[in-house]
Amino acid sequence: MTDVPAPPFPAGPEHAGDPGDTPCVVFGHTFFSKLEDVCFRLSEQTGEPVMNIRFAKNDVSLPIHGIKKELNLKEGDADFQMLDQCAQALKYVKGLRLGDPLPRELITREASWQLSARHATIAYQRIAVQLVNWMTGGEQLITDPDELLQLADDPHIKKNINLAFGEAAERMGLGRDHKEEVVHHVQTLAHELAYIEALRERVRRVEEMYQKIQGLRRLYGRERSVLEVADQVARLCGRALEEFKASFFEVDAQTGEILAVLRNLTSQIAYIRDKRDDLHARLMAWDEILEEWDTVQVKLGQDKPELLRRAYHFLAPRYMMVNEWVLMTRPRPAGEGASQLGKDAKSKKPIHVMRW
Repeated sequence: MTDVPAPPFPAGPEHAGDPGDTPCVVFGHTFFSKLEDVCFRLSEQTGEPVMNIRFAKNDVSLPIHGIKKELNLKEGDADFQMLDQCAQALKYVKGLRLGDPLPRELITREASWQLSARHATIAYQRIAVQLVNWMTGGEQLITDPDELLQLADDPHIKKNINLAFGEAAERMGLGRDHKEEVVHHVQTLAHELAYIEALRERVRRVEEMYQKIQGLRRLYGRERSVLEVADQVARLCGRALEEFKASFFEVDAQTGEILAVLRNLTSQIAYIRDKRDDLHARLMAWDEILEEWDTVQVKLGQDKPELLRRAYHFLAPRYMMVNEWVLMTRPRPAGEGASQLGKDAKSKKPIHVMRW
């Protein structure tokens, strides 16, 4: 029996090609070279891309659109385009300094963050199980990462995976003697899905935070002021968790028909990368608060009320539900009275979520 091919080597920034091939943050105008401690970030107040600088011992934020205007830059200018690229890059990284490489997501659509061998193996095993299920007509649904890792050493599973590669090659019109092409497709797909697995694991930290919040709710059940905040935080964190899980469910559903995915690999990879970047961008905002909650112990303490308030301030602007109320001051046609306003109120648009 031929050995089952190994999962693809986990690629990261250092494995994804020559770093010298990646464009860096460089400007031609002397304005930029005279500035101190330049860093492009998203404004904490407005969320717009800004250039932070150090000026006369003070931190100053300059909006990117304002820089273009003050320097009289035109769309065809290299500095104008570089400013645009820096603004777009802030979807993938928290900050960019002069000389930093632009994120690979902008240049090649590859991920610019490190991938582990663990996640590559989990993704590969998930696809392998899908192939075996397709071949045998089974419905063995394995989602637990640790269980998937254990399957990597199961001789029976290895044998079935090899058979599945041959069957898939035959069904795809390649012939059983060309199953190496199927192997290559599977390895390519596994590499892309490994990033989804890594993000899935990061969301488990959100779930752990949610469970701790629920624990604090129970502990502070008799302290109304603290409980009110804890209730709101639990509701908002639960809503965030539901949104993340819905995104993973979409990816799993889209890649569930494994043979169809392998036949349309290019379009499927484009879809996976879009979801990867969306999830990564949303999770980046959680880094600091998750780091704080990682060490939280579910017990009474003087720090807990303030901890819950900070969590609320993080979650509310991102996940608070907002109703689109009827504009009461709009001009009303003659004869329109309270009854008509009541109809308008009942037919208001669906609830929307404020995004981060």
